[in-house]
Amino acid sequence: MLLNKENILIVDDNYDMLELLQRNLKAQQYHAYKASSVHEAIDILKNTAIGLLITDLQMPDMNGLELIKYADEHFPLIPKLVITGFPSVDSAVKAVKSGAVDYLVKPFTSDELKKAVHNSFQAGRLPASQKNNGMSGIDLGKTIDYAGIVGNSERLKQVIDTIERVKNNKATVLIEGESGTGKELIARAIHYNGAFASKPFITVNCGGIPENLMESELFGFVKGAFTGANETREGLFQAAAGGTIFLDEIGTAPYAVQTRLLRVLQEKEVSMIGSQKTIKIDVRIISATNSNLNELSKTGAFREDLYYRLNVVSIETTPLRERKQDIPALITKFMLKYGIEYNKHNCTISDKAVALLMRHSWPGNVRELENIIQRLIIMSDSTIDVTQLPDYLKYQPVSDGTQLKSLKEIEKSYILKVLASVGNNKTKAAEILQIDRKTLRQKLL
Repeated sequence: MLLNKENILIVDDNYDMLELLQRNLKAQQYHAYKASSVHEAIDILKNTAIGLLITDLQMPDMNGLELIKYADEHFPLIPKLVITGFPSVDSAVKAVKSGAVDYLVKPFTSDELKKAVHNSFQAGRLPASQKNNGMSGIDLGKTIDYAGIVGNSERLKQVIDTIERVKNNKATVLIEGESGTGKELIARAIHYNGAFASKPFITVNCGGIPENLMESELFGFVKGAFTGANETREGLFQAAAGGTIFLDEIGTAPYAVQTRLLRVLQEKEVSMIGSQKTIKIDVRIISATNSNLNELSKTGAFREDLYYRLNVVSIETTPLRERKQDIPALITKFMLKYGIEYNKHNCTISDKAVALLMRHSWPGNVRELENIIQRLIIMSDSTIDVTQLPDYLKYQPVSDGTQLKSLKEIEKSYILKVLASVGNNKTKAAEILQIDRKTLRQKLL
């Protein structure tokens, strides 16, 4: 008998049901793979070309809904058919919302199964425009775009209001927040949107300059001040004269540099290394940190008096996980940016892919989101869908831990794996397990 090209994966913890389904599907000229648990089903999905997934809902450890959710995001092109002996409107709705295309109640006839399988395959072959995850565009609402800072959350509006209040004066600003939340973007917005935009903007990564070089880099040195000082050189503070110096990762600055910075803030002057003279400077200082400087100052790891001098105006950035309503606007911004850069102006993203991006917790914040969109633009031809998203963004089923398996259940699960590996040949399976066929049948009851 010739089999259809489609492989069907059937998942049920009841061996008799697996046997019944396999016989019926074989009669319809399909090849069926069997799994008695969600974990086993996922292994098969990862390593086998499956055309249709048929799963029970009620199973130990993890139920069929977990499997449907997993398959819907990792294998969205595979149609999913749910079978259950415990029908309810609630379970049917949950199954469909999780990605199932049809729902079959036990007991069912071979004709009902045949029809459900046919309908499921047909639903899987619908063009993308007719499916629920087709693209209808991203609802951006009233999106703010302020010097590259985009979104519409209240926290973002508060940050922009603070920028507006400090941009035309030279008050010292401290920006605190997690890595990747846009601290440098805020510093640039303060400088380039204010009255001193034509003056220099100098960025200093305090964590990236060796400790023994930091003082000379910031304040400059005179010829002969130390070995290798063959000429007099101005520091970054002098280079920023009239404008802004941005001290990123200020919490990593050595204690000696902290002492010098305090004098700069108090006296508005610097002295070059090796010189007794002081130089008056007119510079706005903006600092940024992903550390809690207040806590560091209490432990002595950061000068308390310097902390208060830096913290005249405080701006706290918000992690992306706490302002998820800004994600669609950020996606649009990065899609446009990298669409232009890689000459993919017509690249779009599906609503379902956006929904998955909205769900993620974003430990790397906006920087992580930007990197992912950049990679997706590079790797996609026209439409970004869930199939292109990294696996770690997709649903991962987790055992509820409330139902431990008995030794009999573990034994039965292993026997089913052995049977599947030998094409359901009970004689071969009994040989591998080193038991007779009668014992094999008894253990499957």
